[in-house]
Amino acid sequence: MKHPLQQSITTLQGVGEERASDLSLLGVRTISDLLQYFPYKHEDRRIRDLTEVGHEEKVTIEGQIHSEPAVRFYGRKKSRMTVRVLVDNRYLVTCILFNRHFAKKQFTIGKTAFFTGKLDKHRMQLTVQDYSFQPKRQPDAEQDAGGIVPVYTVGEHVSTKFLHKLIEQALQKYQDHIVEILPNALIQKYKLMERRNAIKAIHLPQDMDEFKLAKRRMIYEEFFLFQLKMHALRRTKREQIEGVAHQIDTEQIQHFLSSLPYKLTNAQQNALQDITKDMTSTSAMNRLLQGDVGSGKTAVAAIALYASNTAGCQGAIMVPTEILAEQHYQSMQSFFKDTSVQIALLTGSSKAKERREILAGLQMGLIDIVIGTHALIQDTVVFSKLGLVVIDEQHRFGVEQRRKLRQKGTSPDVLFMTATPIPRTLAITAFGDMDVSVIDELPAGRKRIETYWVKPDMFDRALDFIRKELAAGRQAYFICPLIEESEKLDVQNAIDVHAQLTQALPQFKVALLHGRLHSDEKETVMREFSQNEAQLLVSTTVVEVGVNVPNATLMIVQDADRFGLSQLHQLRGRVGRGEHQSYCILIADPKSEIGMERMRIMKETSDGFELAQQDLELRGPGDFFGTKQSGLPEFVFGDMIHDYRILEIARDDAAKLVQSDAFWQEQIYPQLLEYLVHEGVLDSETLD
Repeated sequence: MKHPLQQSITTLQGVGEERASDLSLLGVRTISDLLQYFPYKHEDRRIRDLTEVGHEEKVTIEGQIHSEPAVRFYGRKKSRMTVRVLVDNRYLVTCILFNRHFAKKQFTIGKTAFFTGKLDKHRMQLTVQDYSFQPKRQPDAEQDAGGIVPVYTVGEHVSTKFLHKLIEQALQKYQDHIVEILPNALIQKYKLMERRNAIKAIHLPQDMDEFKLAKRRMIYEEFFLFQLKMHALRRTKREQIEGVAHQIDTEQIQHFLSSLPYKLTNAQQNALQDITKDMTSTSAMNRLLQGDVGSGKTAVAAIALYASNTAGCQGAIMVPTEILAEQHYQSMQSFFKDTSVQIALLTGSSKAKERREILAGLQMGLIDIVIGTHALIQDTVVFSKLGLVVIDEQHRFGVEQRRKLRQKGTSPDVLFMTATPIPRTLAITAFGDMDVSVIDELPAGRKRIETYWVKPDMFDRALDFIRKELAAGRQAYFICPLIEESEKLDVQNAIDVHAQLTQALPQFKVALLHGRLHSDEKETVMREFSQNEAQLLVSTTVVEVGVNVPNATLMIVQDADRFGLSQLHQLRGRVGRGEHQSYCILIADPKSEIGMERMRIMKETSDGFELAQQDLELRGPGDFFGTKQSGLPEFVFGDMIHDYRILEIARDDAAKLVQSDAFWQEQIYPQLLEYLVHEGVLDSETLD
């Protein structure tokens, strides 16, 4: 027999087949769907004294109509109606209502009315979004001008009023059937509101205090269930996948390490230890390697690939751009120059003959390591024995792209890398099903990059500094945010700046690099710059990651306030890779508080993880990653930044529960196990 909450929405009064069809477009088909169709925000419509209200703040006022409404028409069917309202017998507020002329007769002098809108306190003028003539405590919360009003996403044929009445009806009939999902011990520990009461209080809050308690409960539940799913996935799925148990030749690894021109840092050694332990395990590795700019992630990846090679397996590195693929190819050739490891580069620009040879070499096992872009996931790419996959700047790839590369082998080990330091808050959320290794230590001898912020009117001084560095035999980057002129954005562009600097620095070669150049042209420009045939490189942000020119000591970023902190830090990390002191000059005249704050933080902070956390707080997780394919979950109630303490607590609680034998052997948590079945983490047989 169906659970009462799984019954069709048509069991509610007023919902026929047509209404049910309209509601299904909102994803509402059952009583459970309806009760969990939560408002996306709540408006505070409590009446406040106008002395407490700020300028341009949204507010609800209660007053008496003081004058006849005046209507002015403009355009077709468009109108502007003004009504003067006396509030608290003290304030005369002019209410402006657009396209409401049809209701003119309702506004009679002396009648009490409620208006919600944004208040221009200087003019005592309210731009009205909603109004009502109901008393303050009408049971219908949509008209409850004195309370906390839920606001829902509605469809063309589903009004807020209808939706709210339907939810109220469902709560009256089915609230007692809402089952608690959280363990009682956690509810008691954190003094959480019961689930049935919390759901009701989200839809029909009595007051702000009740709403806050309900929201606190729902935030914890969201985070807890997500983390439970991540930890259960790790235990049930990943640990059951039989990976490539690499038989690593430790003697060859030690010989390879001793051939390197430097000693690994402690952080690199720890990360390598984590990785090799995973590789020798029978379970498939699923590890994220994150580290600050220049911390030596590529070296660790190269050693891991060599370890895979000693076990008779092939390796692959997938990167988001051809320039980065070129850089990795050159780096790997340098790492393996004294070994028998065969390396190939496969991108969309590879010539047909070369491509055929590489594909044949991979299939026959003649190529040990291939570096490439999305070209690696094409159906024609077949490996002989793929043992290790390295995905660099992994957040730039979609989940499907990452999955396709993994399917090129029989459960190969996977190492994700990112040069974007990811704050702990995001790492435990977005990558909850991964193990994480962090390289938070820079190689010995690396000097701190001195960072300066200058206004555009100081450009001549910046130019003198560029001239001085180039004359000393060094090289420099000049980064611009756009390729060509834009009427929408008042920013310098790479093409104009290149012409300007070529004229200003005739004794030096100034190269130009941007995303619209053909790959052969990009390759030529980068080769010229890396071999010091060009001393100054004017570029868009294609140099953000992967470019390694030790002789470059100066990074200039035009319109720096238009970049995020993490991106600026990546750009700054292109210099400081050699023995000479390096500098970063940020040219910006920010007009916003956030823009000025970014410049201040960049001047004062060189720690990438600290910068990443501040960038997250300034911009939010979506903008932080710059892509919607990052795999970040979307929470209804929780905010990963502001609620990070609850997130961490929920993560720890979920991990302890999943690790306990009682959770799996005894069905003392039936609701949670059913949830994991519903989410596809467990098979239904698990509950039998």
